[in-house]
Amino acid sequence: MLQDGLPYIPPETIRPKEGWQVYSSAQDADGRCICTVVAPEQNLCSRDAKGRQLRQLLEKVQNMSQSIEVLNLRTQRDFQYIMRMESQIKGLRSKFRQIESDRKTLVNKNFQELKGKMESLQPLIPVLEQYKTDAKLISQFKEEIRNLSGVLMGIQEEMGAYDYEELQQRVLNLENRLRNCMSKLTCGKLMKITGPLTVKTSGTRFGAWMTDPLASPKNNRVWYMDSYTNNKIVKEYKSVADFVAGVESRTYNLPFKWAGTNHVVYNGSLYYNKMQSNIIVRYSFETGRVVTQRALELAGFHNVYPYTWGGFSDIDLMADELGLWAVYATNQNAGNIVISQLNPDTLQILNTWNTEYSKRNAGETFMICGTLYITNSHLTGAKVYYAYSTKTSTYEYTDIPFHNQYFHMSMLDYNARDRTLYGWNNGHQVLFNVTLFHIIKTEDDS
Repeated sequence: MLQDGLPYIPPETIRPKEGWQVYSSAQDADGRCICTVVAPEQNLCSRDAKGRQLRQLLEKVQNMSQSIEVLNLRTQRDFQYIMRMESQIKGLRSKFRQIESDRKTLVNKNFQELKGKMESLQPLIPVLEQYKTDAKLISQFKEEIRNLSGVLMGIQEEMGAYDYEELQQRVLNLENRLRNCMSKLTCGKLMKITGPLTVKTSGTRFGAWMTDPLASPKNNRVWYMDSYTNNKIVKEYKSVADFVAGVESRTYNLPFKWAGTNHVVYNGSLYYNKMQSNIIVRYSFETGRVVTQRALELAGFHNVYPYTWGGFSDIDLMADELGLWAVYATNQNAGNIVISQLNPDTLQILNTWNTEYSKRNAGETFMICGTLYITNSHLTGAKVYYAYSTKTSTYEYTDIPFHNQYFHMSMLDYNARDRTLYGWNNGHQVLFNVTLFHIIKTEDDS
């Protein structure tokens, strides 16, 4: 299972999670490796946490060492004072013996001397008290230093003898191995939809926004097409951040108005349904011209077979890992959904599959790895209810809920590069994260 992140958005908008995580790995009955992986954005490992902990411990040890040094100096001073007092105490003891032997004759004289000695010893009392306190504090310091030494040794063992460059190289090697593992992923099966993330609120209740799944990783341009009819203005933004900020980089005035909201950008071209027709138009952003246009034979149009919400959504163009697709309905298939794979250059139909799911009962549809997923409504409570595999020409009923946060979904399309669903949710441009289940290819399978 691979849970991919959303397309790149600068830190002030979205903060990507750090780190690679491998939750489990096992083998199925046929011996094939099955991995459960969460793959975030590429990121270099950092020793900041351990380094910060180590610095804090070292600072603490340094502070304790300074305190012990001060205590040591003070203790030496007190010890010298006590040594001097010791001689006075010995003299005091002899005086007591002398008094005991001759109480009568010397009592007055020795009493005065004794009183003077006692007064000279009075300052020793607070010194002894401080000495006692310092000794206890030194004992506590020794115990804490032993504990800190154990922690430092543990950190040293964990970090090993590697310097930063060596650790960085080890992490890079790990990331490369994980990417190699991910590159072996076959197409996955949809398991879960999470979100949405609201990217922006703009436009009317209906519209479409998208990125190019075949664009390079550095190309994050966004295209924006507001409304489902009577419009032919496409706005372009250099990045999602510019889209959020409303900074347009270019505007295209299409030669024909579009119908519906089910357009797609694929390999630098915009594919859309020409208004009031079943003609598909391929428009090149690079040249600013129509490259190809072709009728989708027998396809209903102009609200003959729309989705549940209407909006001239008869013909839905989409792309996935396997190429370009058209989803529509025909009279010959009793108004049920028809799936056709298209040649992206000529728009000729390469293959067609007839399903038994009514187009008018579908809320939205999207393709992932050659499987068409159909939602049962465009309203609150909608879920992915039906899946048709073009690989096996079979279908199954599913129960995959998703959060229709703004109550009305008029566009829902999958982007294979981001592994994300782009949605137009009642005037809100949103993103849904998808969880796919993958089987890892082994050498025996290749």
